[in-house]
Amino acid sequence: MRSDTQSFIDDLVGDLRPIRPLTFPRGWAIGVGSVILTVIVMALYFGIRSSFMVENPVANPIFVLATGLFLMLGIAATVTAIGMSRPHVGIGHGGWAWAVAMAALLPLSAIVLGFIQEGNAFFQSQPVHGVNCLTHGSLLGLFAGGALTFWLRRGAPTSPDQAGLLTGIAAGSLGIFAYSLHCPIDDILHIGIWHSLSVALSALLGRLLVPVAIRW
Repeated sequence: MRSDTQSFIDDLVGDLRPIRPLTFPRGWAIGVGSVILTVIVMALYFGIRSSFMVENPVANPIFVLATGLFLMLGIAATVTAIGMSRPHVGIGHGGWAWAVAMAALLPLSAIVLGFIQEGNAFFQSQPVHGVNCLTHGSLLGLFAGGALTFWLRRGAPTSPDQAGLLTGIAAGSLGIFAYSLHCPIDDILHIGIWHSLSVALSALLGRLLVPVAIRW
């Protein structure tokens, strides 16, 4: 006869089913897929900015720099969040901070120009259009944010608060990156204020909401 201990163990494991392990390539595929989906939805719903539709488009250097920084920040935060789903001893998660520091040059430049122009910076940033960028960039970020939250829920992040912050940063950065392909304004004041606010808002929401969804 089986002992009570053996019966207890059998009862515990009787309903267990094998699951697919969380691997970085699978997580990265989900992250890349969410970015592609975000850009497609943006292009279909809002359209690509007209400068991309001419025969010989000349990209504004500010647009190239800002869009590239947001994309790099989104990638760095996404990679770190994916890695946090499978904690390992001795592995740090601080590399994304360098991308934040580089992207912070955009709002810092807008602030400096605001002081130089004696209070005219806010109005020159075209706030009416800026609110649209803030709103639509944040909404587009829900694709990446939702994908990362789903991935983190399947894992075991040991720091849900930091994982939530990174998810928000990734969502906001990739969302505003996609919307930048539609936004026709290349002014550093507009980008530094409103596009950066989209990232900051998403980061705040991610820090507040995601930990509740992934806590285990």
